[in-house]
Amino acid sequence: MKRFLVYVIATITGIFLFFGLLFLIGLGSVRSLAKQGEVSVKPNSVIHTSFSTPIGERGLDNPLEDLDLPVGVGASTKMGLDNILTAIEKAKIDDNIKGIYLDMRGMAGGWVQTEDIRNKLQELKESGKFVIAYSDMMSQKAYYLASVANELYLNPSGGVELKGFSSKLMFVKNMLDKLEIEPEIFYVGNYKSATEPLRYTEMSDANREQVKAYLNDFYDTFLENIASARNMPKEEMHNIINELKVQQADDAKQYKVVDDLKYESEVLDIIRNKIGLDQDEKINFITLKKYMKTAKGSKFSKNKIAVVYAEGGIVDGKGSDEQIGSDRYASILRKIRRDDKVKALVLRVNSGGGSALASDVIWDEIEQIKAKGVPVVASMGDVAASGGYYIASNADEIYAEKNTLTGSIGVFGVLADFDNFYNNKLGITFDTVKTTKHSGFPTSPLLTGDLTSEEENIIQNGVNHIYDQFKSRVAAGRNMTMDAVEAVAQGRVWTGKRALEKGLVDKIGNTQDAVESAAAKAELEEYRIVAYPQSKDPVQEFLDKLSGKGEEDAVNAILRSRLGTHFRYFEEIEAFLNGNRYQMRLPFQMEIQ
Repeated sequence: MKRFLVYVIATITGIFLFFGLLFLIGLGSVRSLAKQGEVSVKPNSVIHTSFSTPIGERGLDNPLEDLDLPVGVGASTKMGLDNILTAIEKAKIDDNIKGIYLDMRGMAGGWVQTEDIRNKLQELKESGKFVIAYSDMMSQKAYYLASVANELYLNPSGGVELKGFSSKLMFVKNMLDKLEIEPEIFYVGNYKSATEPLRYTEMSDANREQVKAYLNDFYDTFLENIASARNMPKEEMHNIINELKVQQADDAKQYKVVDDLKYESEVLDIIRNKIGLDQDEKINFITLKKYMKTAKGSKFSKNKIAVVYAEGGIVDGKGSDEQIGSDRYASILRKIRRDDKVKALVLRVNSGGGSALASDVIWDEIEQIKAKGVPVVASMGDVAASGGYYIASNADEIYAEKNTLTGSIGVFGVLADFDNFYNNKLGITFDTVKTTKHSGFPTSPLLTGDLTSEEENIIQNGVNHIYDQFKSRVAAGRNMTMDAVEAVAQGRVWTGKRALEKGLVDKIGNTQDAVESAAAKAELEEYRIVAYPQSKDPVQEFLDKLSGKGEEDAVNAILRSRLGTHFRYFEEIEAFLNGNRYQMRLPFQMEIQ
């Protein structure tokens, strides 16, 4: 019997080893194919793309992306804005590409990302290539991008959403009252609205003022560009939107919001006609994702421009791949500083802020890079506010987009007293023994007991100190007086357009503009771009996830897939509970629709 069991165990072990070996050989083949495989573009081709999958600031090469792997183990479906723009730029001069077909049934990118793609498509159109857009249903964001097309078609049973912009904030004060959870709030800045959902049931007058201001800026840019694209006066387009005149597909055609109503098969015939094909001939479509693989990076040069992508909430410690962890980014910036081949740094920021301590750690590393004589240029994405502005404030030059949300120079701290909740709702009580009168001073946002007035003053003084430090960083970085900074601070959020007027940024432009500026400041004629954080080996990352090393990232991926857009609430709450008591961030409930 014993010998039989030995044979069984040996056989099972052999089977596992055999299939394990096959699996590793398969991964090796995937890795090899990834290195060898190069997408070829047939003559007379058309790029076919949609933007319904999430768009990140940068794309990562992943040979596993086409495999049907479980959520949390497989590759991210994010498209990189950098790769999208590079691919469209290449298509402008690629004789094999005749045009782009936009399937606008979704637009998952942010407003600034959408603006960047739209501008690049405009350049492609001006180069002589065609841009044709089609959809059955279009959101405002999707329509904004689609409006750049030479020809814009809508399904006869479809619709276009044109209603203007609104921003909805969620307030939880009444819920906290019912749960008997008492927030202890400390802040500075009349416009610092991040804590308002905890202490009010509606917006303060100051917050309503700033939200209305930046929404009007958003709407003005939206209105001006779509009116120009549709060749009609702004006032006429505003009237169409304000009166909700586009209710049905026929309305969209009547008011010239689209060119015509057609089914997709008819649109494909139009494309065939443009590239000289008969109606029964197949169009050589290539997806934008595949075409990206043909767009090579900059030529080799010993001179490097480091582009650091800082995307997500700013947190203490290492953080996740979706966050700006102070330890991880400090390490990256130190590596850049020690590399004598790096001649310039571009910091691409897409962050609403977070931990004040983590923001200052990153600011200091950038300051040390500048002290070495390396020029630093910041580029702002959809949002670079509060802590996001803090880490960009000492750059030699700052670029923002018109609709970037930036500024929010302010600080807050939040603690939550759970004493009554535990006692009255759960029947849990606490008792404490102290060696000194402040030995119970909170180190966590969760309290079980009241703060003394002296302790409240200590925390408020800490908030005031960090606010003064924030303003002094901005004053030094922007060459402004403290009074001038105070006039644009107090937690107020500005669009990039207004930030330029207020002196908080230098120019309106995108990441490419920032790279070109950095090259000029470093007096570089030839250079190569090196992106950070450096990409993980996708096969090794896959193996790590299987072995449990990437368990946290895998869990986050599963939660993100299940919670969708609500995942950010979970992530923000987690960062708050685990983070420093002093925060520089935007309210996480803010949505622009």
